[in-house]
Amino acid sequence: MQFHDVWFRYARKAAWTLQHVDLELGPGETAVVLGPNGSGKSTLLQLAAGVLRPVRGSISGRPPVVGWVPERFPADQPFTARAHLRHMAAIRKAPAAAIDEWAERLDFAGFLDVRLSNLSKGSAQKVGLVQALLEPPGLLVLDEPWEGLDARTRDHVPAIVADVVARGGAVLISDHLGEVSRLPDARRWHVRDGRVSEDRRQGATGPRGERPAGRRIIELAVKAAHADRAVARLRADGFDVLGVREER
Repeated sequence: MQFHDVWFRYARKAAWTLQHVDLELGPGETAVVLGPNGSGKSTLLQLAAGVLRPVRGSISGRPPVVGWVPERFPADQPFTARAHLRHMAAIRKAPAAAIDEWAERLDFAGFLDVRLSNLSKGSAQKVGLVQALLEPPGLLVLDEPWEGLDARTRDHVPAIVADVVARGGAVLISDHLGEVSRLPDARRWHVRDGRVSEDRRQGATGPRGERPAGRRIIELAVKAAHADRAVARLRADGFDVLGVREER
């Protein structure tokens, strides 16, 4: 899939949210989109998934099957999770058995017959994940997939990404919680001031798993309310944020 000089804004006279975006994501590749809140990460993902269309430029090579998980699943619907997923499976012509298989894998089986509007945010996100995976996607787009999930389900996300990549699919995923360390082989796209650039430096480990020379890991503690701002400033200054966790 390729972005060819893509520009996007939400209204005719509004400022450009994204401009001059030239990117390529090939089969079997994963890219993590990084940047502060409001930088345009979600817009980039929606363009990739086909939810939005470029105002200028074009996107080519999008796989026919796209799994799209928004940051917040629209749970204000008068259906149970099972009824909603059965409807989505029918639209995609996917086997209904996939619903139970994914629900078991994501520890969600006990909530399938609960109305969507009564689910917690984390449980609603699981519905979104199941929906996106009912048919094996050629492109899986995940907007802040770790947000609101319990620790056990968070651990499933890298395995899901690995499954899609192993089948030759591509994965595009945004992250502001510092969970990128769970995907050490992913490419890193930084969104800042409407532009997207790729960090071509090695990540926390080298190609054979060795630690690059000359690096130090420094642990910091900040107030919870300041965490997002601290992460954004560190990344803006060129530092790699390897993880964010609650103090115990």
